[in-house]
Amino acid sequence: MKKFQTVEELKSAIARYTEELSSKFNGKDGKRYVMLCGGTGCMAAGTMNLKEKFEELIASNNLKNEVEIRVVGCFGLCSQGPFVRIFPEDVLYRLVKPEDIEEIVNTDLKGHKIVERLVYEDPKTKEKITKMENIPFYRKQKRIALHGCGVIDPNKIEEALGFGGYQGLINALSMTPEQVVQMILDSGLRGRGGGGFPTGRKWLFAAGAKGDQKYVVCNGDEGDPGAFMDRSVLEDNPLAVIEGMAIAGYAIGASEGYFYIRAEYPRAVEHINATIKKAEELGLLGDNILGTGFNFHAHVRLGAGAFVCGEETALLNSIMGKRGMPRPRPPFPAVKGLWDKPTIVNNVETLATVPYILREGLDKFVCYGTEKSKGTKVFCLGGKVNNVGLVEIPMGVTLRELIYDIGGGIQNDKEFKAIQTGGPSGGCLTKEFLDTPIDFDNMVAAGSMMGSGGAIVMDEDNCMVDVAKFYMGFICDESCGKCTPCRIGTKRMLEILERITDGRGTMKDFEELEILGDTVRNNSLCALGQTSANPIQSTIKHFRDEYIAHIEDKKCPAHVCKNLMEYYIDPDKCIGCGLCAKGCPTSCITRTEYVAPKHKLASMKIDSSKCVKCGACYATCKVGAIEKK
Repeated sequence: MKKFQTVEELKSAIARYTEELSSKFNGKDGKRYVMLCGGTGCMAAGTMNLKEKFEELIASNNLKNEVEIRVVGCFGLCSQGPFVRIFPEDVLYRLVKPEDIEEIVNTDLKGHKIVERLVYEDPKTKEKITKMENIPFYRKQKRIALHGCGVIDPNKIEEALGFGGYQGLINALSMTPEQVVQMILDSGLRGRGGGGFPTGRKWLFAAGAKGDQKYVVCNGDEGDPGAFMDRSVLEDNPLAVIEGMAIAGYAIGASEGYFYIRAEYPRAVEHINATIKKAEELGLLGDNILGTGFNFHAHVRLGAGAFVCGEETALLNSIMGKRGMPRPRPPFPAVKGLWDKPTIVNNVETLATVPYILREGLDKFVCYGTEKSKGTKVFCLGGKVNNVGLVEIPMGVTLRELIYDIGGGIQNDKEFKAIQTGGPSGGCLTKEFLDTPIDFDNMVAAGSMMGSGGAIVMDEDNCMVDVAKFYMGFICDESCGKCTPCRIGTKRMLEILERITDGRGTMKDFEELEILGDTVRNNSLCALGQTSANPIQSTIKHFRDEYIAHIEDKKCPAHVCKNLMEYYIDPDKCIGCGLCAKGCPTSCITRTEYVAPKHKLASMKIDSSKCVKCGACYATCKVGAIEKK
């Protein structure tokens, strides 16, 4: 590939790449394409082992000229991976193991018949579904930020260009910077990193700020527990984020951009670095891009994993080599940011959405979403839900649709209890909110927040006091310690929660938690402290009875808090096999004689004074004789 000197040269190349990509999916070139999911979950589950096996069998069956193996991005439905998707028929196989590959090669690639046992089966209707788009998990999704993910090879920039890449920047370069800013304002795009601040307004402030140098920063410091949206976009279609950054740079008059990505995302860092290098070689980044006179350079900086660096001023400090701690605002980064120059900080999903708006136009974007929250939102759906994975839904889809239609309902037909949205900064929403349309304002009104997109589903076996303690422990660990309310207040709240879950709590703890929560929220320097009490306050509001049970009855209704529970062996159910005793680390289980109503038999008994409540016996018992009390 040679360097593109003009916009017309790039347009011509994009048309060619689009045709080449289309021929692969439509079978015009006469080849079959085996697409393997390259998402981190599937990679960990053995995607590369599948690739190796495919290559071995394709070679031994002389299919090299007929079949091509491709590792693409995340397919989204992580709980059903690893995946194999075959084009042009568009057949999807899930939960594929290396030992399944020979059957796929012989039956499908050679015999042109579907391997029925490996396709998705609807758990309700038992219907076999061969195409990805017909699986309930995907039906209500709309991929905008995830455009190209799971389809293109992230290591081939020509495929990203052929799938819509840089068409948004081409359109932006035909407009004035002011027109680009106005288009983002008119789109109603709000920041996808948590707070939902209007993106266009942030760009407008920076565009009007005085400065001989301006910067665009991509916040890829994804730190919420259970969140991996940004990682997937950076890994699967890095050019889309680079393009969004370049459009932002053109709009505000910036010539430098920085990707701030946590070092725990090595594949994301690798893909971004490789794509930046290739884009520079092709003239898509650098000086005088496409002969338009627009200059833009992109750089990568690694974060060390500090959650607080998700806050934009702490992030900017880290890029500059300072300790990652927030600073008071104003001045805001749009006026005084990186090296005291005007700077806009947008997260990965926001920047990945920008090219769609410029490429497809306002009408196609604003037709999705609600009145005040336009477009789509990517969620990491996890916890006690059947379909765990990455989803992108139009704003306005309800929590019920997210959990039951897309998520497939609760695992093992358990009772839904709550969904935690917004990570440590959010709150728990209960059954009464299931029909709430998901958008920025509705989530806040319900007592939670959108956050970056984590959505953890909990069932009847979750203790909500323990959930609040988990998030508060996370916040304490991640507090930078700069401001006293956050540094000390969060620690005191954690200590109270520990007392409650240990059986040492009192009713006065409710009052103290309320006072501490308000104090930390109203006086902390950044959003980490300001939102730290949200999980506590929401769980107290909706699950006050659980707190009271812990405090007054010294019981954990969900049987989670170790100091408030014990394991008991029902002698009527126990068959005396002794498996529980073999796995006990403290030898607290002994055999005892038990006289049943009609016969005498041996039973097992637990010495509670020695039991450490590890749960090994509970997991080992084959007859369900061990109970939690």
